[in-house]
Amino acid sequence: MTAPRLSGLDLARAWALLGMLVVNFRVALGVDQDPKAPAWLQGAVEALSGRAAALFVVLAGMGLALATRKLQGRALWTWIARRALFLAAVGGLNLMIFPPDILHYYAVYFLLGGLVLGLARSFWPWITAGLILAWPLLARFFDYNAGWHWPTLSYETLSSAPVLIRHTLFNGWHPVLPWGAFLVWGMWLQGLQLEQPATAKRLLAGGAATALLGLASHQAGLAYLGTQWQSLIGLQPLPPSPLYMLTAGGIATALIGLALLAVRGGRSWQWLAPMGRMTLTLYLAHILIGMGTLEALGLLPPLRQSGLVEVVAAAAGFALLAGLFAWAWSLRFRQGPVEGLMRWLTRT
Repeated sequence: MTAPRLSGLDLARAWALLGMLVVNFRVALGVDQDPKAPAWLQGAVEALSGRAAALFVVLAGMGLALATRKLQGRALWTWIARRALFLAAVGGLNLMIFPPDILHYYAVYFLLGGLVLGLARSFWPWITAGLILAWPLLARFFDYNAGWHWPTLSYETLSSAPVLIRHTLFNGWHPVLPWGAFLVWGMWLQGLQLEQPATAKRLLAGGAATALLGLASHQAGLAYLGTQWQSLIGLQPLPPSPLYMLTAGGIATALIGLALLAVRGGRSWQWLAPMGRMTLTLYLAHILIGMGTLEALGLLPPLRQSGLVEVVAAAAGFALLAGLFAWAWSLRFRQGPVEGLMRWLTRT
């Protein structure tokens, strides 16, 4: 466990946070298509959709494997259960404000991770593939559109156990099937020799090749199968097709490799590391403070309609303030305030 390795993962978390800011402010401002925006901006924002969150989950899997590497039996499950309960509570409260919340899914991801930790590591890549392939099988027997109102990109109220289970496991924003595969993949990656530059280069090259394979398969699928097969060949996170999982997982892997290499090249990226050490704090802050400020100013729909330029401006403005706060906080504390609270409440 070396400084470049840890700094590289902090940098990757910061990148994931910056991407998620753009995606979530886009959702909050109600911007779907913006014909007035430049084509390059539309493409860049669209490319972040579902990829930033996927990188976050892969990194969470790496963190889970690292934090529990010396725990077994009751101690392991106590640690996981307390973290899962904390995330479920915080995520459940956040869900009332921001429906695309991902934290309450993390609670279930961690429980899944606990089960996987009890199996031999050699099985983990197979479990990853199984979780990805389980989703299209479920989609053959259950209605993926149930609960969704696609014109407004909103989901019905989670007012009953069956709806909550369906939303969590199958057709919510980040359902365990197949998104749990990102966590298990991250757990497996953590076991590699990440401190070695050769490993980082393999992650970068292998991840990029996997993403390109997914993109090529998507194009071939469109040519030979047509758009009616989106549940299998689509590249967007809704629905989470196997090709989406493949490309998003490949991009996440490549970015982790790139981050590990970047921190070895000097201190040019180090200013982002404090943000990466308090992503839970900043994730909550961008909803409660960032989106709350936009609402107070009357900038959210239906009071005002925005475009992609406003989305990027809002994300960049919050990112600047978040970066300054993270830097100042890191001068005194190693962890962010919410991270510290979680550690204190869930300590064994």
